[in-house]
Amino acid sequence: MNNEEQLRDLWRIASLPMEALGFAQLNGSDPVFPSSFPVGSAAQVSIAAAALAACELGYLRNGIRQQVEVDMLHAAVECSGWFSLEGHEPNAWDDFSGLYRCADGYVRVHANFAHHREGALRLLGLAPATATRADAQRALLLWPALDVEQAAAERGLVATALRSFEQWDATAQGQAIRAQPLMTISRIGDAAPLGLPPLKPNQGPLTGIRVLDLTRVLAGPVAGRALAAHGAEVLLINSPNLPNIDAIADTSRGKRSAHLDLLTEPGRAGLWQLIDDAHVFSQGYRPGGLAALGYSPEALAERRPGIVYVSLTAYGTQGPWALRRGFDSLVQTAMGFNHAEGEYAGDGVPRALPMQILDQASGYLMAFGAAAALCRQQRDGGSWHVEVSLAQTGYWLRNMGRIANGLHRRKPDFAPFLETSSSGFGELRAVRPSGQLTRSQAGYTLPSMPPGSALPAWIQTHKPKA
Repeated sequence: MNNEEQLRDLWRIASLPMEALGFAQLNGSDPVFPSSFPVGSAAQVSIAAAALAACELGYLRNGIRQQVEVDMLHAAVECSGWFSLEGHEPNAWDDFSGLYRCADGYVRVHANFAHHREGALRLLGLAPATATRADAQRALLLWPALDVEQAAAERGLVATALRSFEQWDATAQGQAIRAQPLMTISRIGDAAPLGLPPLKPNQGPLTGIRVLDLTRVLAGPVAGRALAAHGAEVLLINSPNLPNIDAIADTSRGKRSAHLDLLTEPGRAGLWQLIDDAHVFSQGYRPGGLAALGYSPEALAERRPGIVYVSLTAYGTQGPWALRRGFDSLVQTAMGFNHAEGEYAGDGVPRALPMQILDQASGYLMAFGAAAALCRQQRDGGSWHVEVSLAQTGYWLRNMGRIANGLHRRKPDFAPFLETSSSGFGELRAVRPSGQLTRSQAGYTLPSMPPGSALPAWIQTHKPKA
């Protein structure tokens, strides 16, 4: 299936007008990065879908369609997540994160957050203050990989055993993922179409759309940034008590960033006030986390009829792993990608994909789902729930097939796709948007700013009307 057909399949999931597909131009072909998987195609198709759906909403508002062009190499570079601050490229990984040998295979440990790192070391009987990576490796050689995975899950930690595709397919979770579609866009309540402000031909197609971004790592923040690139007012809400990763400097471009503590009554009241005027609520917290605080899709649809609620999970909503925490690197390992890359290389050494493409593509699929659901809301009314998971995106990538000799491709030069801007984190050099439009230029009108630098309030004067 070529990329135009992949885009058409996404369009069918969203039930959007097929004539809009004639306005998409996809250039380039895999391989563009060293991988046996078509990571360039996953990047290009997901980015094109998000941009084209945004343009479709623009068409519903002003009657003008515009061309969307996505170059595959540019899209893949954008999905690399590369950035630098003050000329320095931050290290994306904690010293304890990565793949380890076990008694009977491999396990990948995610330790980028201190509580995950310390929990994993204590699980291995090590003292977090003094342990080294070599200590962790020696300890893990005494553990079967599946035992590490299970013990970590029981403690709310994040580690997965390395599996082949065949081993993953034999698991109950693998079978549950295989039985689900790539993503779902479901009507969850009745509402009249929301009134949107007028849209000028040269304005971004999402201008006037208010997005609450309650996400942290990494797909969710990419989704919010993608919506901001096409004009949406995106307000990132962080807890003042939770850590963030360095990539927030890149993914916060185009957003304002505020603090609300949802464990306090004033914090919860403040979020409800924001929800009252929001069009999109995007969240990527652990399954059930926000619902336990009262912010389930159904609760928001009742309070704010017409809202689009976007949910991200690691392993979907069905199967025994539905409530498990997870990150891109772990999902790659569990699902068989690391094993498959090693197999294709011929040496059997497990290899990660060349970028966190499950995160990145899932982020653009979230943005696509949000814009598509806004189109449905304008056309049919209702409140809507968009559901995306890293594992379902992984299965989508796997079904795209393999690329002979793809691992021999050299990493491309990023320089032609970079732009430099001032930010609240320092001088930021990062990849400019690859989804380009003919009438309104995609880009970021607001600089990336640190968490808590803005008030938790909307700045647009337009108030949506039912």
